[in-house]
Amino acid sequence: MKMLLVYNPLAGHGRAGKMLLQVETALNENGIEFDLQLTDYPEHGIEIVKNADLSKYDGIVAAGGDGTLYEVINGYYQNPGARKVPIGILPIGTGNAFARDLDLDNTKWKEAIKIIARQKTHKVDVGKFQTHGQDFYYLNILGLGFVADVTYTANKLKLLGNISYTLGVLYRTLFLGTNKFKFEIDGQHFERECTFVEISNTRYTANFLMAPRAKIDDGLLDVIIAAKLSRVRLLKCFPKIFTGEHVNLKEVETFQAKHIKIESATPKVLTPDGELMGITPVEIECLPQAIEVYWK
Repeated sequence: MKMLLVYNPLAGHGRAGKMLLQVETALNENGIEFDLQLTDYPEHGIEIVKNADLSKYDGIVAAGGDGTLYEVINGYYQNPGARKVPIGILPIGTGNAFARDLDLDNTKWKEAIKIIARQKTHKVDVGKFQTHGQDFYYLNILGLGFVADVTYTANKLKLLGNISYTLGVLYRTLFLGTNKFKFEIDGQHFERECTFVEISNTRYTANFLMAPRAKIDDGLLDVIIAAKLSRVRLLKCFPKIFTGEHVNLKEVETFQAKHIKIESATPKVLTPDGELMGITPVEIECLPQAIEVYWK
């Protein structure tokens, strides 16, 4: 088998670059041929996959974190070729939230290569969102409000690993505010004053169990809406997000839906898969079992 290897050497705060030789050796030992493409700048992964001749490959390997996978998926949907090959996940980044739904993390990257070598695939859902006339795709989560602020801060602290998100929460709590959003969820219309909103395809956001009931192949997205919270209440409830118990709080509403629209009085930034891209209004839909991934 031959793979297009999209490799982010800066993933895992530079750890990925240091282990490239080990990864190449493991791929060869498992009988996987590959064309190595290193990402050199933000969104380079999109360009690599968009312009690739996928007829030459049995699959694409996204080697990095959730940001690398996000770029691969968006390049995949922009690729004009008729052949759509499976996606392999090589979790060597910081968050690796999507990989966690495959029971993988950055300590199991050799196991991830063995999974790819076995060539067994599984169809998973894709989140598609439209913002100001442009379409984008994600496999993990899309957030607004407080979670976008946390992502902005965490991205500046990535050298610290997963703890950067926890530090981001603590820092952004100092500037805690709410936003009023208008929702349309599978035809149901309502308004809420929210601390944050997450539309999840997977259970995890970084190391937070954001959507404990989510499944990546059920044809539905899980919507988590947190109402107005005081700083003290937020900090008191924060530990529950590691176990998924936050969904039982009186301030939290959950929905499962195929189609979501969100509007706000002033534009609010979006955070898909740990990136900062797009603003409200936004329209999100679930593309059921739209791509294949290598999965044990």
